[in-house]
Amino acid sequence: MTLDILMQYFTRYGGIAIFVIVLLEYLNLPGFPAGVIMPLAGIWAAKGNIAFLPALLITVAAGLTGSLILYYLGYKGGELFLQKYLNKFPKQRPVIEEKLAWIRQRGSIGIFFSKLIPMIRTLVSIPAGVSKMNLIQYTVSSTLGIFVWNLFFVGAGYFMGDAVLNYFM
Repeated sequence: MTLDILMQYFTRYGGIAIFVIVLLEYLNLPGFPAGVIMPLAGIWAAKGNIAFLPALLITVAAGLTGSLILYYLGYKGGELFLQKYLNKFPKQRPVIEEKLAWIRQRGSIGIFFSKLIPMIRTLVSIPAGVSKMNLIQYTVSSTLGIFVWNLFFVGAGYFMGDAVLNYFM
C-alpha cells in the first residue's frame, strides 16, 4: 500500500479510514508505522479535509481503542495469552518481562511514559492487562500518553506538511 492509496482512503472514507488505520497500528498489526500514518492525518487536516482537532481526537480514540483491546486480552487471557504471544515472538520476552516489573513498580506513570517510546508504546498494554492494573488508571495514563504521542505526529504533518513525510520515509 502506497501513501497515495492511504490518502485516497482518507478522501473516500474520511475519519473512519484514519480511525481504522490507526487502530490497526495500535494493535501491532502489519501496516504503516505511526510516523507515517499520523502525519498523513495532519496533512489531510492542513489541506482542509478535516479540522485539526477532530483529526487528532480520531487518532487518540483509535489508539485508546487498540490499547484497551490489548489490555483486555492481557487481562482476560492473562498468563496463557502472554505465553502464547512469547512463544510466537520469543525475542520480545525480555521487553515484556521488564515491562511487567516496571508496570508493577511505576503504575500509571510507567504506562504514560511507555506510550511515548516507539514499539513499547503498543506492547505495554498486554503486560498492563496481565498485571491486572486498575482499568481507570490505565485508561487515563494511556489516553494522556497517546494524546502526547499523536499530537506530536499529527501536529508535525499539519504544520510541516509533506516535508515531514520525506523525513520519516
